[in-house]
Amino acid sequence: MVSLQAVKLTLFGVATLFALVAAGRAQDQMFAFHMMIFATLALIFFFRSFKPRALTPLGVGPAHPSEERYEISVLRFGLIATVFWGCVGFLMGVIVASQLAWPALNLDLPWTTFGRLRPVHTSAVIFAFGGTALITTSLYVVQRTSGAPLWSRNLAWFVMLGYQLFILLAASSYVMGGSQSREYAEPEWYIDLWLTVVWVAYLALFLGTLFRRKEPHIYVANWFYLAFIVTVAMLHVVNNLAVPVSFFGAKSYSAFSGVQDALTQWWYGHNAVGFFLTAGFLGMMYYFVPKQAERPVYSYRLSIVHFWALIFLYIWAGPHHLHYTALPNWAQTLGMVFSIMLWMPSWGGMINGLMTLSGAWDKLRTDPIIRMMVAAIAFYGMSTFEGPLMSIRAVNSLSHYTDWTIGHVHSGALGWVGMISFGAVYYMAPRLWGRERLYSLAMVSWHFWLATAGIVLYASAMWVSGIMQGLMWRETNELGFLVYSFAETVEAMHPFYVIRVLGGVLYLLGGLIMAWNIWKTIRGDVRVEAEHYTTVPGPVSAPAATPAE
Repeated sequence: MVSLQAVKLTLFGVATLFALVAAGRAQDQMFAFHMMIFATLALIFFFRSFKPRALTPLGVGPAHPSEERYEISVLRFGLIATVFWGCVGFLMGVIVASQLAWPALNLDLPWTTFGRLRPVHTSAVIFAFGGTALITTSLYVVQRTSGAPLWSRNLAWFVMLGYQLFILLAASSYVMGGSQSREYAEPEWYIDLWLTVVWVAYLALFLGTLFRRKEPHIYVANWFYLAFIVTVAMLHVVNNLAVPVSFFGAKSYSAFSGVQDALTQWWYGHNAVGFFLTAGFLGMMYYFVPKQAERPVYSYRLSIVHFWALIFLYIWAGPHHLHYTALPNWAQTLGMVFSIMLWMPSWGGMINGLMTLSGAWDKLRTDPIIRMMVAAIAFYGMSTFEGPLMSIRAVNSLSHYTDWTIGHVHSGALGWVGMISFGAVYYMAPRLWGRERLYSLAMVSWHFWLATAGIVLYASAMWVSGIMQGLMWRETNELGFLVYSFAETVEAMHPFYVIRVLGGVLYLLGGLIMAWNIWKTIRGDVRVEAEHYTTVPGPVSAPAATPAE
């Protein structure tokens, strides 16, 4: 019988050989560079396979007793990677915002221009920070709500490390000038293929853990995570259908063209927001908010209604990004109507999250982690009101292509995605490393206020700038000619761009404080603080939420 070690040696050996051949026959520098990365990693794992490594049994180490039967090593790596990518993404955001305010910072070098660094920022925040947070928290939650460890520890490491490789390939391709020019889907075809392999493994890992669960009921957070995994897979495959110019080159052309290409892109783009940046993080909300508040979900029935309404409605909302284009009017109207209907289930979820604190509102004074989670839910409610509003054709005529859209996206990304992720990181860190509590709860409070101030400065500056921009673009004189040139609108927006940079700096400072706090927590240090910061319970588990009312 063929041993597992022999299979690994064969697999990594063939992969190394193939990558070296591809690098040698590469049609461009970027493809050659990436194939050498693949060859190097495959060779490393080839030699590591000669020495079988015994996996540490579950529960060995300083983990909290409630973690003993679960896999935590890959989650520890994921949490550290989440914090790291968050700081990288926020730093890149400050850099590209500064380049818009002061164009000289582009430095006249091809790899430092706004056009190349901007997708590095968006991918670092959405996919590196947000995606790693989703993978880490989903694997944390599915184990504890299923009462079973992960289906395969090796597969979990493949998913986590394979996803980090995707991030590195994507970011390096942007700096080197490679892009499909598709919003939120810019990596070239072979990077997309690699992500598809990793994502299928992720789905298998998540489903395998659910199938071996000891609990008869699948908790609602897992439904949101599962919807995120399945739908993102479908969106990714369809939107990235492409024909490569050469199997040894990076360049490819989309399988779609014209208005079909635009519709496919924004079917993907809006649902990437809906399922990657909303459904997945709602799974995070439905687990970590009740656990931190030590209260069951306010209404489990409402959470189920929230799930199914969101899933059925969101998938149709993408065409509202294409108002006043060649897309047929009926399709534009369809997207607008479904976007407006999304307001109701979204606010149902917001109310459910906030009302989970019923009887525990006093924790807002003493627990900065709860404060952060509640702020995230509030931003979720605000963003899911503003989004449907901006989908209305008359409003869209003013808001689209302006900084108003930038403010809307960042109030959701920084306020909802960022804050709920920070709360989850702060919840998991002491439990994964078996610490009594975080190194410093006062630093969590500092992080909260810096992040909140940063979001307020950023979003409000972009709202004012965007509305002013839209009004200046449509201003005409008595002869019907435009009053303002494009350059004049850019000049008028400069003060708001400076304010945006300041908001980004504050948000970055909060992220750096989080990184220091988590590092000290991992080391086991505890900071002596005022009494009101030590009343928050540490790793004591909350009563499990009942599966139904």
